[in-house]
Amino acid sequence: MSITTESFLVEIGTEELPPKALKTLSNAFASGIEQGLKEAEITYGQVNVYAAPRRLAVVIDEVQTVQADKIIERKGPAKKAGFDADGNPTKALQGFARGCGATVDDLIEIETDKGMWMAYNLEKKGLPVEQLLPDIVAQSLAKLPIPKRMRWGSSDIEFVRPVHWVLMLLGNKIMPANILGHEASNTTKGHRFHAPSEQVIAHPNEYVSVLKEKGYVLVDFAERSQRIQQQVTVAAQKAGGVAVISDALLEEVTALNEWPVAVVGDFDERFLSVPSEALISAMAGHQKYFHMQDSNGQLMAKFITVSNIESSKPESVKFGNERVIRPRLADANFFWDQDRKHSLEQFLPRLKTVVFQKQLGTLFDKVERLESLTVIIGKPLGVSTELATRAARLSKCDLLSEMVGEFPDLQGVMGRYYATEQNEPIEVAEAIEAQYRPRFSGDELPSSAVAQALAIADKLDTITGIFGIGQIPTGDKDPFALRRAALGLVRIMIEKQLDVDLYQLIQSSLKLHESVESIDTLMDEIYDFIIGRLRAYYTDQGISSEQFEAVRVCRPAQPIEFAKRIEAVQQFSQMPAAESLSAANKRIANILKKDTDILPDVVNTDLFEETAEKALWTALEALRETVNAHVAKRDYVAAIRSLTTIREAVDQFFDDVMVMTDNLPVRQNRLALLNQIYQLFLQVADVSRL
Repeated sequence: MSITTESFLVEIGTEELPPKALKTLSNAFASGIEQGLKEAEITYGQVNVYAAPRRLAVVIDEVQTVQADKIIERKGPAKKAGFDADGNPTKALQGFARGCGATVDDLIEIETDKGMWMAYNLEKKGLPVEQLLPDIVAQSLAKLPIPKRMRWGSSDIEFVRPVHWVLMLLGNKIMPANILGHEASNTTKGHRFHAPSEQVIAHPNEYVSVLKEKGYVLVDFAERSQRIQQQVTVAAQKAGGVAVISDALLEEVTALNEWPVAVVGDFDERFLSVPSEALISAMAGHQKYFHMQDSNGQLMAKFITVSNIESSKPESVKFGNERVIRPRLADANFFWDQDRKHSLEQFLPRLKTVVFQKQLGTLFDKVERLESLTVIIGKPLGVSTELATRAARLSKCDLLSEMVGEFPDLQGVMGRYYATEQNEPIEVAEAIEAQYRPRFSGDELPSSAVAQALAIADKLDTITGIFGIGQIPTGDKDPFALRRAALGLVRIMIEKQLDVDLYQLIQSSLKLHESVESIDTLMDEIYDFIIGRLRAYYTDQGISSEQFEAVRVCRPAQPIEFAKRIEAVQQFSQMPAAESLSAANKRIANILKKDTDILPDVVNTDLFEETAEKALWTALEALRETVNAHVAKRDYVAAIRSLTTIREAVDQFFDDVMVMTDNLPVRQNRLALLNQIYQLFLQVADVSRL
């Protein structure tokens, strides 16, 4: 039977969807439908995902229209239990046949590893895909990552936003289905103002073009994003500046508009006396405006808004947005003036009124811990006690300022401005801002030693405290962003090549928490959590999970040492001896794991019987001092390169020597020899993991 295919389209029309969740919802919707098709064993072609403020849509090419027929083998009783001594079918066999809707004559014999059994081949006819797709779509919608669903009207139906229409087509036919309380049709709705009437979609292949040409809706998220970027860039150039377009704001603006049109607006230049970050936060955070810079990179008294309408009076759109932004900028100006009437340190006592975490105390308590921990971290970095203490003491003061109260994303940034205005040391001012870095992937790391010490202290205090009270992140739940803090912490240590002992710092931090008991298992748990964040970090750099694991199991105390060992393992993997030595170490590890004898610490050369074990001992002794010297200098690449020279001796040993001999002293001596080789490799990595 030839397989026929058709294009499939589903569109869910809603009230305006949450802009920051739009891409996630649309991708999850498509993934759920794909998963349903796979489970139903329906073949399909290209999957096209579309998302706009009022719709989620998926178009799938070449969807198989009918499931393939299947033969399902049902296993019954054993043959000897199916017939009596006279060869007549037993009641058990007759019951099995009836249950299959067949007779005993319809049954077949199958051979198994337990003998002959009776069975029945049931032919299951494939279902038309139109009978399967409604449930597949409904299941996908039910599984969307929606934190809080809403109901509307008197209906019990729940979704992220009220649903107004459902469009479902298989080829040119309407799919009979009721989805989220709506009967599926072949109509959609265009732009709320430009084309509010219904638009007929005759075939899935016309979906994008009809909405674009007749409905004033660009349903392709990527196309809409590109158009916004081009319009904003051109508009800025015409206005004599350069638009600053962040990925996050571009994505949010794309999710807010169906038919984007860029408009340039102006604001009073007197507001430029306010820190630019505050003005940008007001424009981007509150109004979703793109800001502009001049040729010197300075903020201009202009902004670019993206309107969701092609107005016949663009000046009215410009004027309206200018009127809206003016009070926002005036507020920022007011907060800037008010906050500077106080020194940063005057905000400090008020931190006693702000709870950091119920069991861990207030922000003031956190600051007191940071004062001690920043000093401890700063000492090996050459940071003076005075600078470390001062930076920690003022680190959270700006959280009580009017400006940060209104624009929370400016925490640290405003602290730097206020500290600079009040003539605090430049290192202190920079550290107050840099303590939160890196805020996101690819963000800059703190540059000065004071800032690095404070940033590490801030993150470590949070991690140890939250772990200490048992609130370990699980699944997607990580309210204190411990995963991001842990990755940021080790990135600073590695990329800034800081000579600090993570395990000792965890211990020091735990001791500063009065409500936390500092025990070894807790320290190990925190260490594993922090180092575990490096897995994805190194995966992005092309390091395999086996290479990462080879170093992780050695538990290096210093992240910079971890990085050096990773480099050594990466180079080792490219060496000719790698495969043989990895296999040998795996063999050694398995032998040592199985053996329960207590091994002697010293190898007794008088117990050697074979030339190969004597040769291996000689090679090990010659190598030990060299490897130890390289390890002492943390030159792990040189250490692993030296270790590869033992390959021939190890291979010969396993060819000529029986390790698990019945002679107990000889066996233990050989195991001790292998253990010493294994331990020497462990000074770099457990290459048996490769």
